[in-house]
Amino acid sequence: MKRPLSFILLFITIVWCAGLVYFGYSINHYHNDVNTHTDAIITLTGGRNRIIEAVKLLNSGKADFLFISGVDKHTSLRNIQKTQKIKTSMLHRIDIGHMATNTETNAEEAQIWINTKHIASVRLVTSNYHMARAVLEFKHLMPELDIIPHPVYSERIEKKWWTSWQTFSLIFKEYNKLVFKLVKYQLYL
Repeated sequence: MKRPLSFILLFITIVWCAGLVYFGYSINHYHNDVNTHTDAIITLTGGRNRIIEAVKLLNSGKADFLFISGVDKHTSLRNIQKTQKIKTSMLHRIDIGHMATNTETNAEEAQIWINTKHIASVRLVTSNYHMARAVLEFKHLMPELDIIPHPVYSERIEKKWWTSWQTFSLIFKEYNKLVFKLVKYQLYL
């Protein structure tokens, strides 16, 4: 009885490790579609340069609207513009959401906004290491939504993630969160 259990645990460990390596590779090799116009841009707070990148995309005409999800309840759009040093003449096309506190609630908050604006396609802006889980959460709630991933790369996150303890730790945690959500959604489908 112990032997089959050992093989099962070994198999799970090998699959998990292979998945981690693949995840680490894939987050640095996204194909950025910079040409397709979408109805909206959605960016998730919590990482460096996400909002700045989203505003640049709005300014360059990649979408008609921008929604910033997960903004602190005491922060206004003007505060964001000032602290992020954002230059845009399109503040009237930017909405912010104060409800979200994590990736799952980012998707819930965005779904409400998407439904009120009748949005069919979005460019999702978040950190490269966070993109897979963000897309998963959005697709789980809105399978019909056309999503173009637009990852943001931080100079603080090493591309050779295994060479930096800080980056390895971040990738390790994010991969485990992704695996947990994949398993969770497979069990509830």
